[in-house]
Amino acid sequence: MKLKAVVLKGFRRFKEETRIDLGDLTAFIGKNDVGKSTILEALEIFFNSDDIKIESQDACVYDGSGEVQIGCVFEDLPEELVLDATSKTNLRDECLLNADGDLEIHKVYNCKLKTPKERVVAVAVHPTAENAADLLQMKRDQLRERLRSLHADAKDVDQRANPPMRKAIWQIVGELGLDRRAVPLDEEDGKKIWDKLQQSLPVFALFRADRRSLDEDDEVQDPMKAAVAEAIKSVADELEKVKAQVQQHATQLAEATLDKMREIDPKLANELTPEFKAEPKWEGVFKLTLRGDDQIPINKRGSGVRRLILLSFFRAEADRRRESEQARSIIYAIEEPETSQHPQNQRMLLDALSSLASQQGCQIVLTTHVPGLAGFLPLDSLRYVLEDEHGLTRVRKGDGDESIYETISSELGVIPDNRVRVLLCVEGPHDVEFLRRISQVLHQADATLPDLASDSRTVLLPLGGENLMQWVHNRYLKPLGRPEIHIYDRGDSKPPKYEAQLKEVNARTDGSCAFMTAKRELENYLHPEAIEEAMAVSIAVSDTSDVPLDVARAVHMQAPDGQPWTEVPTDAQKKKERGAKRRLNTDAAARMTPDRIREANPEREIQGWLRKVAKLMDA
Repeated sequence: MKLKAVVLKGFRRFKEETRIDLGDLTAFIGKNDVGKSTILEALEIFFNSDDIKIESQDACVYDGSGEVQIGCVFEDLPEELVLDATSKTNLRDECLLNADGDLEIHKVYNCKLKTPKERVVAVAVHPTAENAADLLQMKRDQLRERLRSLHADAKDVDQRANPPMRKAIWQIVGELGLDRRAVPLDEEDGKKIWDKLQQSLPVFALFRADRRSLDEDDEVQDPMKAAVAEAIKSVADELEKVKAQVQQHATQLAEATLDKMREIDPKLANELTPEFKAEPKWEGVFKLTLRGDDQIPINKRGSGVRRLILLSFFRAEADRRRESEQARSIIYAIEEPETSQHPQNQRMLLDALSSLASQQGCQIVLTTHVPGLAGFLPLDSLRYVLEDEHGLTRVRKGDGDESIYETISSELGVIPDNRVRVLLCVEGPHDVEFLRRISQVLHQADATLPDLASDSRTVLLPLGGENLMQWVHNRYLKPLGRPEIHIYDRGDSKPPKYEAQLKEVNARTDGSCAFMTAKRELENYLHPEAIEEAMAVSIAVSDTSDVPLDVARAVHMQAPDGQPWTEVPTDAQKKKERGAKRRLNTDAAARMTPDRIREANPEREIQGWLRKVAKLMDA
């Protein structure tokens, strides 16, 4: 499951219902105390409620109702839910999807109580008609009675399971009055469905800038706890079997005990029922920590060292996820990654987070109040958080709202690392990955060419595809006072899509320049041997071929008993193509050598781009 949006209402400064869209990488930027951390803490309450718990003071003071709603919208949903040995269903059949076909779960809290009580509901397009609206809250006997009350011929309905009875009742009612409503998920099959869904929710790990300095609650322990939590998720099926075996054995012993009790007091025995009161807490069973050779507790070291361990954790996790396509979904939320770090380490952390965000099943959410840091992130990942004239928090999205580009640009101020001499602008994050790896290889063979992965004098900025036109035309980077080098894919359109922007940049008089690839896109500069080593498929690479599509198709066709590519749904094809593109620009690019670059790039085009970067860096 993937988190698509968070919905807040009545929570602190969020008085009105506010939907905040999230992507693979989402960065909240704004001044201090405007509500950036509120969003992350709301997610922590929704997913975990461990270090941060809902309190009566969390209710919005401008509302007065005392009710708080924290909602999450999910996509990439499980196709089937197994409620018990005889009950299988899915979210669509149970009318638990919203108007967009997503799962929207709200946790509702009554903050007028000293200890707020939680209710869980699914905000869905659900039946409202009489005899059809309350089926998920009914027991099996009640559903059978409902069938009989409707004078239904239920001979063909399996009355041993609830889902088929609900389906039959809805068919009998006919006009269901489908409408948006909150469906309770805290009793009967509604609760069973929520219990099963929780097993598929992403792991959520929050790293706070102001975490208290305790051995088990600092920046060091947190990534270790996240590692344990994700490891547990990866063996969830096996643990579920262990739980079932323990419960079955314990229930049998309990039933045997009741049988003996009946011999003594039948009435008392019949009033007792074996019941497990809580799910096992596997996370509490395993403890993982780090200890220095000098036996000095890590939490007694400097905050910079602790955050370096956090940086190293994210870099290691990025590498692990590249090697494991089956990794479970996880959300990393990081407050102020710039805290206690040298600017170069800030960039390394953002690089690691951006790399993680490109991995399957991984999302990154971060906050920052350092304007320059946002300049290293894709524009469509930015969410500008501000306080309106009424003291309430508003969130504006960086994508699709042209007016926000200038607002964010004015917030950028200065680049945090004054050693930066040139801005290298590309279309997307995959282009960044390609150029970093290829430049490393070329730098090792020719030291006059810059290594873009480590040279602090240049910054690679993905301008975000369609947003690129706005960046060029409105000169949003001009206040930074650095020359820009732009590299655009030629693509397959005629004339090339960004030809006008290329001419506009080259017409500047500040040293900026733009290049158009001679080939279709950067993936066409990869050698077939590097692609085969990384992807285990052999394809032909020409100047105009669609390399990501060809690789995605070849990988798909290698799967045993796979359906023909032409029968794969368009959305699934695009997803496979995005995965191929990511791996091409990371794994395949990492396998390029000077000889392979020379063969795939005989005109030495890439070297020409890098020499221009070197010239501007030394200017």
